Amino acid sequence: MSSSWTRKGAFRAVSWQVNPPTMTPAPGGPCGQYNPPDPACVLLHCPGASSATFARLQLLAVACILTTGRRTLANLLRIVPQLTQGSSTSYYRALSQTHWSSLQLACALARFLIRHLLPTGLITLVGDDTVDGHKGKNVYGKARHRDPVRSTKSHTAWRYGHQWVVLCVLVRFPFASRPWALPVLVALYRSKEHNRQRQRPHRTPAQLMCRLLRLLLGWFPDRQFRFVGDAGYGTHEVARFAHRHRARLTLVSKFHPDANRYDPPPAYSGKGRPRVKGRRRAKPKAVVARTHGRQRWQVGWYGGGTRRVETVTGTRHGHKAGRGLVPVRWVFVHDRDGTHRDEYFFTTDPDLEPEALISSYTARWNIETTFQEMRAYLGLETTRGWCAQTVLRAAPCLFGLYTVVALLYEQLPAGAPSGGGVDWVGKEAVTFSDAITAVRRWLWADWVLEQGDHAPAFAKLAEPLREVLRYALAPAA
Repeated sequence: MSSSWTRKGAFRAVSWQVNPPTMTPAPGGPCGQYNPPDPACVLLHCPGASSATFARLQLLAVACILTTGRRTLANLLRIVPQLTQGSSTSYYRALSQTHWSSLQLACALARFLIRHLLPTGLITLVGDDTVDGHKGKNVYGKARHRDPVRSTKSHTAWRYGHQWVVLCVLVRFPFASRPWALPVLVALYRSKEHNRQRQRPHRTPAQLMCRLLRLLLGWFPDRQFRFVGDAGYGTHEVARFAHRHRARLTLVSKFHPDANRYDPPPAYSGKGRPRVKGRRRAKPKAVVARTHGRQRWQVGWYGGGTRRVETVTGTRHGHKAGRGLVPVRWVFVHDRDGTHRDEYFFTTDPDLEPEALISSYTARWNIETTFQEMRAYLGLETTRGWCAQTVLRAAPCLFGLYTVVALLYEQLPAGAPSGGGVDWVGKEAVTFSDAITAVRRWLWADWVLEQGDHAPAFAKLAEPLREVLRYALAPAA
């Protein structure tokens, strides 16, 4: 869903030439090696769409970046009224009725992102789900979902809307102090009641995540991935899936301190039914209690910093009835500074060092930052489509637009308008609010205000007044 624009006419497939960044690439780590793209252009390719639909989708994409309020289609069209062609209903039909593949669009975005930012090395993926609140009685896929942010052990808070399962690629930009989680694939979780009414098989969020991972494995058959998920994606089913694809996929997630562990099954004796598991071993909590010599590490931590920890680790097999054994390495983590609770993690790669495992899992928190910034700066939860096609296209396109904004900011032309981001005490690096502000100012100055009747009038204004207009048109939120 990335795009290129021209100053003449609305959204033709013309790329712009951009000077490569002069910043030094960041060193490799859990997010892989960063390399600035050589062909510094971002291209929107919408497979299966007609030229008219293609132009309308590009217009909506740019209007969505420029808009600072709700991302309803009516509000988007108010931002660029002189660039719309034909009836406004044709833009509604671009999401609800026209033929184009959002999955192929996601494939094009993922290929561009990985080809230009992570051309070599291990690719770290993070996944989670988030609830997009949506009002209305006849909204497709709407259900009641537990809100993990407002819920506690004694109280469950519910939200009505859509639950999206999101898979992101972790990228460490030179201008940021922490990795950014850039969404590439999104799936809608449908409730059991919804699937029962339509006689469809029910799939859990973990099963949907396995489908998204299978897509990426198919799109990039020569790359290796490490997927990091929270406890909801640390199930035996996901671990079994990662073990089946262990040549190219590793799972890192939370582990239960009372999880059962087993030895591999003994050789078949030739009598009776073959055993599926070996002798039962002590649970991780018991192993930690009797272990005195702990390893000490300096590991990557939440927020991009480092932390001193000590660990206890072990390798055995996890088992679930009817699902077989999965070899795992589990790690107990104790924060030596005493500010974080003790944790248990595991991975399906028995050879993965505890330092890399812990750094990978703590980097998962960046997807929560992505969800928060999506709500604050890209209007997640403000769309109002209700039919199936619109629901399945609008919100996933917003997630993809987050990735597009990051790519555009990384490739801004030299001399493009910048600044105007949000500052606070202690801020040292670029955040997404800075990125979207710079991209908005660049689009207003070099694209919108340079077209049609805007250009002569804007050129007559004094530079200080033009700067005020750019600042007013492109706030961070």
